[in-house]
Parts: sequence; structure tokens; C-alpha cells
Amino acid sequence: MDKKNQNDEALIQQKKFIDYLTNNDLKLTKARSEVFEIVAKMDNHFGAEDILQSSKNSVSRATLYRTLNELVESQVIRKTAFGDKHQHFEFVLEKKPHHHAFCLNCKTNIEFPDFGEEEIYNKILEKMGFEIYGHEMHFYGLCKNCTKEKI
Repeated sequence: MDKKNQNDEALIQQKKFIDYLTNNDLKLTKARSEVFEIVAKMDNHFGAEDILQSSKNSVSRATLYRTLNELVESQVIRKTAFGDKHQHFEFVLEKKPHHHAFCLNCKTNIEFPDFGEEEIYNKILEKMGFEIYGHEMHFYGLCKNCTKEKI
């Protein structure tokens, strides 16, 4: 996505976040705004610690975690699971469906596109009466570099 489209998309997501706050009688505080700005600039997956480092300690840990939950509830970011002890997130930015492969050794995360398997699973689950809101697929193993080191 080019820089202009990314900026436009970030503005759309910011409006979605502000609407969520307004609808829930919450204010767009300086700290919430700062967390949103940091999240919007993240290129890849991130954890709370990444945001704390970027905020230069101007956002408290409690405010950060509260704001991350609000960003998830407003569907601006989504949680991703990488098998670590802490939660990872990604900025939605209307990305096409994709999956993740996570190296257990060096913690590298590789994104690759969804090849349409979602349609197959959707049909099966819909026949079972399951209402689908989304899905994630993660693969765990060793990346090419770590596999070479193992040999």
C-alpha cells in the first residue's frame, strides 16, 4: 500500500476509533490519541511493549492496555496469536485475508495470502449453524535460516 493510501486508511480507522469512543461515552484523551498514532505507524505485528518503547514512557501501562482493548473492540486492530506469553496485534488497514508462519527459534513472523480455503471452511461451519466473525491460521516451526543452523 502506498503512503497516501496508508494515510487515508489511517484516517478512516481513526474516525472508526473516535466513533467507538463517542458511542461508549469515552473521551479521546491525549494518551489514547498517542497510542492510536503509534499503532497506525506500526508496519507489522506488535505487542504492548513495542508501544511502550515508542511512547517514551508518556503513556501508563494501564492506559495502554485499556486503549488496546478499545482499539480491538472498535475493530481498528486485531489480536493475533503467536504462541508467546504476551498478546500481539496488527493494524487492520483493510488488509486482504492472510495467514502467519512463526519461527519458534528467532521469532520471525512471515505473512502469506489466504488462497481461498476460507470458503471451504465457511461452507462446512455454516451447515453446522456456526456464525463466523473471522478466522486466523498460524503455522509454527523453523524459518529457513534457523533450519540451516540446525543442520
